[in-house]
Amino acid sequence: MAVDPSDADDGPRPSGPVGPRSGRYTYGRFYDGPDPLAPPFDLREAMDQLGRDVMEGTSPRSAMRELMRRGLRDQQGLDDLQRRLHEQRRRLQRENRIDGTLQEIRELLNQALEAERNSLQAEDSDDARFREMSLDALPDSTAGAVNELANYDWRNADARQAYQQIQDLMGREALDQRFQGMKEAMENATQSDVDGVREMLSDLNDLLDAHGRGEDTQQQFSEFMDKHGQYFPEDPSNVEELVDLLAQRSAAAQRMMNSLSAEQRAELEGLMQSAFGDPRLAEQLSRLDSQLQAMRPGEDWDGQGRFRGDNPMGMGEATRAMEQLAQLDSLSEQLSQSYPGARMEDIDFEALEASLGRQARVDAQRLAELERELENQGVFERAPDGSLMLSPKALRQLGRSALRDVVGSLSTRRGERETQRSGAAGEASGATRPWSFGDTERWDVSRTLLNAEMRHASGDKKGSTPIGLDVTDVEIVETEQRTRAAVALCVDTSWSMVADGRWVPMKRTALALHHLVSTRFRGDALQIVTFGRHAKTVDLGELTGLEGAWEQGTNLHHALLLAGRHLRKNSDAAPVVLVVTDGEPTAHLEPDGHAVFDYPPSPETLRATLNEVDAIARLKAALTVFMLGEDPRLEEFVDMVARRSGGRVVAPDLDGLGAAVVSDYLSSRRR
Repeated sequence: MAVDPSDADDGPRPSGPVGPRSGRYTYGRFYDGPDPLAPPFDLREAMDQLGRDVMEGTSPRSAMRELMRRGLRDQQGLDDLQRRLHEQRRRLQRENRIDGTLQEIRELLNQALEAERNSLQAEDSDDARFREMSLDALPDSTAGAVNELANYDWRNADARQAYQQIQDLMGREALDQRFQGMKEAMENATQSDVDGVREMLSDLNDLLDAHGRGEDTQQQFSEFMDKHGQYFPEDPSNVEELVDLLAQRSAAAQRMMNSLSAEQRAELEGLMQSAFGDPRLAEQLSRLDSQLQAMRPGEDWDGQGRFRGDNPMGMGEATRAMEQLAQLDSLSEQLSQSYPGARMEDIDFEALEASLGRQARVDAQRLAELERELENQGVFERAPDGSLMLSPKALRQLGRSALRDVVGSLSTRRGERETQRSGAAGEASGATRPWSFGDTERWDVSRTLLNAEMRHASGDKKGSTPIGLDVTDVEIVETEQRTRAAVALCVDTSWSMVADGRWVPMKRTALALHHLVSTRFRGDALQIVTFGRHAKTVDLGELTGLEGAWEQGTNLHHALLLAGRHLRKNSDAAPVVLVVTDGEPTAHLEPDGHAVFDYPPSPETLRATLNEVDAIARLKAALTVFMLGEDPRLEEFVDMVARRSGGRVVAPDLDGLGAAVVSDYLSSRRR
C-alpha cells in the first residue's frame, strides 16, 4: 500500500523499531489510485435506476444524468451536493457583511478626534481654539476627513497613533485584497517595508506592461521572482500563471466593491489615497487592476453579492469571501452537468473537498467512477440513427433484475424460495456420456474425477504429479428431451397503458419473461408483439426504449395475426400466446393493411378479432389474457375469448403482473 510520507503520523503508529524484520509498520492515508477498501460498485442498483428511466421514455443519456443527480441508496447524488453548496453560499451571505474596514476606520477616526479634542480643551491658547475649529470643519465623510487630516500636526500621541493605524489598515487591506497573507505580513510595517512593496508593484506593472506588448518576458519574470518572490507563495512558473493568479483576486476585489453601496464605495476609494500615507501605492494598485482587466476580460469584473449579516469583514476578508462565492458558483455549475459535453471529470474535486469536506469529494468521485464503469461495461450502444440505446448486456442485466423480482413475488405467494434449478436441459435420465463440443448439460462430477484418476493410474502421468483434468475426462448428465415452446407475448401499447401507470410494469414483465426464456429455456422461441393502432414485432431493446405516444386504438386483431404467424413458423413447438391489455379491441386491420379505429368497438372489429382468436385456437395454442383494470366491457370481451379458445383470463394487479405472466408461461410448458 502506498503511503504519503507527509501523512505518516495521521494513523496509529506502534511503538518500537519500525521495519520489515521487526514486523512493525507505520500506517498512513492511502494515496495514488482508487481506495482499495472502498465497497464495490452496485451496478445492479444503478442499472435498475437507468432501466426504469429508459422504460418510462427517458433517453439513455438523460437517464445517466438523472442517475448522477439522484445518486444511489447510500451515496449522495449531485443534487444533494448542489443543495449543500447553495446552503453554504446563503450562510456566507447571511452571516457576514463586507463593510468591516469602513466600520473599523470610523471607530479609529472617532478615537483620534476624541483624544485630540480632549488635549486641545486642556490648552488655553488661540492655536488650540483654531485647531478645534479645524476639526469641527472636517467633512462628514470618513474618507474626506481622513484625507483632510493627512497633514494635520497631532498634539495628542494616542490620536496620532490611531490615525497612523488608519493609514496602515488601509494599506494592509488594499494589499491583502490582491496578495495572499499581506495583511499579516505588513503588520507593524516600517517605511522600508512600504517602499519595498511599492517597488514590487512598480516592477510588476512594468513586467505586465512588457508582456502585454508581446515581448519575451521570461528573463524579466525570472528576475522579478528572484527579487520579489516572497510576495507570491503560490510560486507561479511564468507570467501567464502570475496573471491568472492576480486577475482572479483583482476581479474578486472589484466584485466586492460592486457589492457596496455607492456611498460606501466612494468612501473606500477615497480612503485608498491614505494607504500607508503614500498616494503612490494607490496609483500602482489602480494601474495593476487596469492591466489585469485588459489581460483577462473573461473574469467576472461586474458581478456582486448581497451580504446582510452582522459579522463585519475587512476588505481582504471580503475579497476572499467573493472568491469563495465564485468558487461555489463554479462548483454548482460543474455539478449541474447541464452544459453541452458535460462530464463528471469536469468537477474540481479538490475545490469540492475544500468547500464541503472529504465525504463530498468521495461521493462525487464515486459517481464519476460509476459513470466511467457503466460506460466501460458497455451499457449503451449507438443505434443506426445515431442515438444511444441500451446494449444487449444492459438488457440482460435488467431482465435478470426483473426476473429476480418476479421470482421473489412467486416465492412469497407460494412459500418457496428462489432456486438455481434450470429446466432448459430436460430431466436427468440417470445415464452419462462423454462431453462433446456444444453440450450445455451439467457435468457428472464423480464420473469426471474417476476418469481423471484412472487415466493418471494407467501411466499417462507418473510419480506424485498432481492429477489434472483433461477434456477427455469430462462426462455430462444425459437428459430426456423436453418439448420446446413457441411463445408470443402480445403487449398493449395504447395510450391508456401510459396514462394509467401500466407502461413500466408491462415492460418489466417482458424483460423478466425474455430473460427466463433466454437463460433457462433456450430452446423456446419467444416473440414480442406490441399493439396500438397497429401491431408489430419488436426486439427487447426496441420495447425497452419505446416511448408512449398519443395514439387511439387497441388492435388486438393485428397482434394475433402476427402471433399466429410466429406459431406457424415454429410448428414443431408447443404454441403459447400471452396477451397483456387494459382495453377491449377498438381497431382492426383491413385487407389492404389499413387500420380502422372505432369506439365503441364496431361489429367489424369484434368479428375480425374473434376470427383470429379462433385461428389461434385451431393451432391448439394455450391462450392467456392478462386483464389490467376493471373495465366491465373488457371483462365481457375477455370472457368470450376464453370460452372460444379454451384459454384463461388472469386479472393481476400491477405489482403482480410479472409474476402472473411468468407463472402462466411455466404452467403452459408443463401442460
